[in-house]
Amino acid sequence: MEYLPVEVIGNILSRLGAARDVVIASATCKKWREACTNHLHALTFNSYDWPVYHDLTTHRLEILITQTIFQTTGLQSLSIFMDDVDEFSAAPVIAWLMYTRETLRQLSYNVRTTPNVNILEKCGRQKLEKLFLAHNSITGIEPSYQKFPCLTSISLSSVSISALDLSLLLTACPKIESLVLVNPDIAISDAQAPMELSSLSLKSIFIESISLDKFILEADNIENLHLKDCTLELFELAGKGTLKNLEIDDVSVIHFDIGEINENLEVIDISNFTITWSKFRQMISRSSRLRKLQLWCVVFEDDEILDLETIATCFPQLNQLSLSFDLKDNLVHYGMQGSSQLENLAILELGWITICDVFSYWLGGLLERCPNLKKLVIHGSVSQSKSDEECRILANFTSYIVRLMRKYMHVEVQFEYD
Repeated sequence: MEYLPVEVIGNILSRLGAARDVVIASATCKKWREACTNHLHALTFNSYDWPVYHDLTTHRLEILITQTIFQTTGLQSLSIFMDDVDEFSAAPVIAWLMYTRETLRQLSYNVRTTPNVNILEKCGRQKLEKLFLAHNSITGIEPSYQKFPCLTSISLSSVSISALDLSLLLTACPKIESLVLVNPDIAISDAQAPMELSSLSLKSIFIESISLDKFILEADNIENLHLKDCTLELFELAGKGTLKNLEIDDVSVIHFDIGEINENLEVIDISNFTITWSKFRQMISRSSRLRKLQLWCVVFEDDEILDLETIATCFPQLNQLSLSFDLKDNLVHYGMQGSSQLENLAILELGWITICDVFSYWLGGLLERCPNLKKLVIHGSVSQSKSDEECRILANFTSYIVRLMRKYMHVEVQFEYD
């Protein structure tokens, strides 16, 4: 170890991450202390890493973090997570940011301060590339002088920000590619005005736990869109058809529109969602590159039929198909019209809300369309107490599956019950 260059030792210390481990390792010898001072690139303070953090007073903790940071000269990544620690004073926090901002490329910051510290004001016009903020407030964005020329990724969790400031923040980041919003507190001056975000460089957006009337996203180069646990009256995506991955999980929205030019879509993953099948089909029917389609606990309005013929003809490259909804006893030919084959389908996942005899018929008809299927996964819900009729249906279904699998010996079958 004594022959290792100090630069290599600095990289080793940087991979340790946790500040306590770095301090202990750097005490090995003079050479390691030098490496820590001049070649340490990453440092993490996390209240869950070391129980002693909880035993220290806030003032003592501030001093400890200050001493550790000020012993370095070229930090590129700084992470400070103090979830269950009392509020810090603003002065030491500002000192940490001012000391490191000229070399810092990644900042993860979850510290409550009194008064609130404007993190973006301290880090503007620098080399910062990735920013994660939690439990803070962002106010007064001025794109005219507050620029973030290198920032490509922003993640905001439980952050208070106005709709205008969020829009201006994207304007101030000409290279922004990834935006994450988790449970934000967004203030809109006019209740009737929509939340509007626009970016020419944005490629990925993840939104969780947001409640708004209207959300309009204008992004010509967007590739990944993920909405989770959201309540919206209207969501519109205005782009140029670059979307590749669409994920929707437990979202309530009256009007949903991603445009009709979605030829580049490769993954559609939708769970716990209500939509009109004809409208949805219109949005995705040109997605000839689609490889994965998941519609799990999706409700189609007006009992519309999920058209397997459309799936087979519109998505010739489909490799994985996951479907789960409540089949109606009176719809014996539920979506089975046509005879087109799912030639490239290798993985098929099926689930039911209420098991019934028609599910067996429907499953058999679907397998006939999948000549190259390799894996079948069947999801179901089994209650502790069943009626005689439920037991009969389950027994008939089990027998049917056994007969069916003798016909498809090459298919791996799995059962997953709740």
